[in-house]
Amino acid sequence: MSDDRSTDRSTDRATDRATDRGRDADGGARGASPSTRALTIARVRDNIARVVWMVCMALALVLAIAAFTYALEANEDNGLVTLARDLADAFDLGFFDLDNPVKAFEGKNAEVKTALFNYGLASVVYLVIGRVLERIVRP
Repeated sequence: MSDDRSTDRSTDRATDRATDRGRDADGGARGASPSTRALTIARVRDNIARVVWMVCMALALVLAIAAFTYALEANEDNGLVTLARDLADAFDLGFFDLDNPVKAFEGKNAEVKTALFNYGLASVVYLVIGRVLERIVRP
């Protein structure tokens, strides 16, 4: 008999929780209030803004890592170095490409300076774009 009471209590608690979340006891959606919908939309926009910011940060990080491979004169035959440089070449927006850079240096360590300048600038551009898009998307 005590088992029936505990089952009834747990069912009542589940019903109360479902009702608090805007659902019927059997899981169907009730008519959600406008404030609940607005809150849901705000949460979705917040999550999208976070994803946009994280993607832009990751792209900026890839470019920064590639620039450091040039600065540290990393072994070009290493698979990770090649991967970092290939990814940076793919994400350099075409404008900051090392084959046709924004600013090309000449003289001693020209390749290192050109990579640091152009990939560094591209990283900053990604961070600025990411922050602006995040502010636009976030409620």
